[in-house]
Amino acid sequence: MSTPDVPDYATYIAGLPRVLAAAAALFRDAQGRVLLVEPNYREGWALPGGTIESDTGESPRQGARRETLEEIGLDRALGRLLAVDWVPGADRPPLVAYLFDGGVLADEELKAIRLQEEELLSWRLVGRDELVAHLPGATGRRVLAALEVLDGGTSTAELENGHRAG
Repeated sequence: MSTPDVPDYATYIAGLPRVLAAAAALFRDAQGRVLLVEPNYREGWALPGGTIESDTGESPRQGARRETLEEIGLDRALGRLLAVDWVPGADRPPLVAYLFDGGVLADEELKAIRLQEEELLSWRLVGRDELVAHLPGATGRRVLAALEVLDGGTSTAELENGHRAG
């Protein structure tokens, strides 16, 4: 078997389509409300999470944990993968969004939240009935699908733009 010529292989790799990857954690309180953060660089709310640093070899799970520590000051092992979502973009490459179970936060952990001031304005706990008002579009649908996975104990939700795939 021949080894690809390094410059030709590098050119081939450089010519491949680009896809963004992001990972977030779904944290809840004892009442089942979802923890949301308010970014200062765009309108609206989000889950703790962000872009995976693939150039360093970071995995989606590692990225979600790192972002959680950076954004809200909590360093917690994350639970299972709840949802994977393929989200096309009009003004950016497509995005693959991974959503992990962050678990239920105890009152002490909620009190220990420290926001990353460079990126976040505030945080809040939001009930399921308010989620789509705070997280419109694919993100809101993704979180609702993840909550359904947690409710039913079913397998990971495979989504396309927040809708069940297949």
